This record gives sequence, structure tokens and C-alpha cells, in this order.
Amino acid sequence: EKLAKKDKVVAIGETGLDYYWNHSTLPCQMEAFRKQVNLAGKLNLPVIIHDREAHQDTLKILAEEAKGLKILMHCFSGDLDMAKVCIGRGYYLGIGGVVTFNNAKKLRTIVEEVSLENLVLETDSPYLTPHPFRGKPNEPKYIPLIAERIAKIKGVSVKEVAERTSVNSKEIFGI
Repeated sequence: EKLAKKDKVVAIGETGLDYYWNHSTLPCQMEAFRKQVNLAGKLNLPVIIHDREAHQDTLKILAEEAKGLKILMHCFSGDLDMAKVCIGRGYYLGIGGVVTFNNAKKLRTIVEEVSLENLVLETDSPYLTPHPFRGKPNEPKYIPLIAERIAKIKGVSVKEVAERTSVNSKEIFGI
């Protein structure tokens, strides 16, 4: 809490649930997640959510604990129905390098269906490097590749994607 109160802190996270790796028990993860979301509420900070194979529990905890908070679903990996739930709650979907992968049809469908007003661009550095640089460490310099792919999917200009997602990021983080 002491660190989260510092002026340079703009969000709590990345925090959430990860059912892929077995590094801690589910009750322990849930308790820590709830505490961090509650801290964000206490300090009126947005929350960056990590949700790996834990969609239902993540949404349940957010519904219970995150009312009124700005939420960024980092590296969104849910389906279209989950995207609609998130957007209905006012959450933003983080879109990274995965959208450029050949096998990312589900994510591209989501990007096609949702408004740019609900998306932000992100890297997940050093992971999930966009095509054609997979296998190399991810870096912020690859963000334009993500914007290009989203622009192509949505039939808009890269400039429009960049401008709208930048506005969204500023809204989330209050910058």
C-alpha cells in the first residue's frame, strides 16, 4: 500500500488469476487478487488484469470487488461473449502481438466486432512478439505492427487506431 501511494504509480497490476501455472493454490491467488483490487479501489487506481484460463473466476471477483474502477484486461484471451461482458462493464481489452498470429482467428473476430473505444495496444514484453518477429524478445517498437493488423481487421487507418487507442490509454491511466 505504501508503494501504491507514490505519485508515479498510475495503476495496480498486473494482477489476477493464472490457472495455467501451478505456482500457488487457487484460494491463495483469489485472496491476493481480491486484496489488490480492493487496494486499487481504496486508492482510486485502475487495475491491469492478468487472466489466464481463469475467465469465470476473474469476472466474478471483478464484479464483486471492482465496481467503479477502470479495468484493463491485459492480453485479452477470452471469447466474444466474455468481451461483450467486459465491454458492458466498461472494461478495456488489451490487444498485443497475438492478434498478428496466423492462428488467432478468435481474437481477430473480437477485434472486428468491438469498437476501437474499448481497445488498447500493448506488448507483454518480452513475450508474445508480433509476426514476423516471433522468437525474438518483444519490445515497444513492435506496437505499430499491432496497430497495422487492427487497422486491417477493422478497415480503418493505422492513424485512427493509434489515435483512439492512445486516447483510451490516457483515459485509463489519467495521463
